[in-house]
Amino acid sequence: MNESLIKLEQVNTWFPNEKRVLGKPASWIKAVSDVSLNIIQGECLGLVGESGCGKSTLGRAILRLAPLSSGEIQFMGHDIGKLSAKGLKPFRAKMQMVFQDPKASLNPKMTIFKILSEALHLNSRVAKENYLEQSVKLLDLVDLRPEHIYRYPHEFSGGQQQRICIARALATDSRFIVFDEATSALDVSVQAQVINLMKNLQDKLKLTYLFISHDLSIMEHVCSRVAVMYAGQIIEVQDAGSLFNAPRHPYTRALKKAVPVADPESGKELGILKGEVPKLSDPPSGCHFHPRCDYKEEICSKKSPVVCKTGKKSWVRCHRHEQLWKQEVLKT
Repeated sequence: MNESLIKLEQVNTWFPNEKRVLGKPASWIKAVSDVSLNIIQGECLGLVGESGCGKSTLGRAILRLAPLSSGEIQFMGHDIGKLSAKGLKPFRAKMQMVFQDPKASLNPKMTIFKILSEALHLNSRVAKENYLEQSVKLLDLVDLRPEHIYRYPHEFSGGQQQRICIARALATDSRFIVFDEATSALDVSVQAQVINLMKNLQDKLKLTYLFISHDLSIMEHVCSRVAVMYAGQIIEVQDAGSLFNAPRHPYTRALKKAVPVADPESGKELGILKGEVPKLSDPPSGCHFHPRCDYKEEICSKKSPVVCKTGKKSWVRCHRHEQLWKQEVLKT
């Protein structure tokens, strides 16, 4: 299946930073800058990068929860980027988000039945008299029991709360779900359970995911493709296998080296990314990564690299990607 469910064309989401006397912005925080990206129907696309690089803002912009400064967002073939709140309403049910903190995502004063009923109200295919029956089915989908239906969020563990959040996302008959660091607040063993649940639901219900994380090691087990984000820009998109075996961008290579290995006898030296993530209000000239790059040349600070296709659904932004990729392949 190669149809694009989501198509982004030169998407920008900028927020005013400093303001002049009359209230006009003197500068902008360029949280998302010139992002063009396709999310294929039925895939789980990973979005990885350090904290503060714009990942969550991009996820929210796709769902129109963050402002779209310019560019185009297509969902199921429809341009939703310029729709009003009223015009966007028919698409809202099809696009949902699961947030990082499940406890903060659930109303503590509402039972699970009321939480799910509120979401079912957006699903035109479910009549009100069937809300209870449908809610029980949703709990069963996420491996929770029917007797949980009248309990409150505080009566559940963190992993169970996240399952409830997933059930709520499914209640609207959604086709596309953004998981924004949805496993990072959970214990490692619970992370694995939730990830397995996500994968099973994707196969069973033919869902499409955007999985946002700062943890590259999780991406390898969850995603079919991975997009790497740095300072508001997507700098590399590759199939998961290709990205982990031979990443093309120096930043991706640095992220890979920084992933810890459980085996103490592996002989792998843990890499550390030098420097700091640049301010999105004042990104570096040329390639945004060049101040931290071990492979930079003079051109890197002067000219922004163009998108170079490396496969049918993969590309990279780097002046030296071909040379570095060959070096990586020779190592393996």
